[in-house]
Amino acid sequence: MKRIAIIAAFSIGFATAAFADPLEGMWRTAPDDNGDSGLIEVTPCGDALCGTLVRAFDSSGAERASDNIGRHIISETRPRGDGAYRGKIYSPDRDKTYSSRLRLNGDTLSVSGCVFGICRDGGTWQRSN
Repeated sequence: MKRIAIIAAFSIGFATAAFADPLEGMWRTAPDDNGDSGLIEVTPCGDALCGTLVRAFDSSGAERASDNIGRHIISETRPRGDGAYRGKIYSPDRDKTYSSRLRLNGDTLSVSGCVFGICRDGGTWQRSN
């Protein structure tokens, strides 16, 4: 019985890993208006995907402290098919949350968002290890 439970747990873990969403993982953001960037970890949260800021960098690329570490930068994000995602994205440099449009193409992610009809290009993020 114990062996069956171990095999079942392993199978469930393997199936979950096999069906991970392509957006999951670490992403380095494009520089913001101040030249700062961040490392975002995208993981499932409920029935959507969320991206949490795990590291912040200044314009020279040096790691720096940030009050936004641990904050969801991406939230309520769901796939729409063909590499497209829709959800919410928070912009720390403007302290605003936008309706997001994300486009995944291999190891790059094109990011944009709109709030009250004002749209902003969030640049291209790169997958990071």
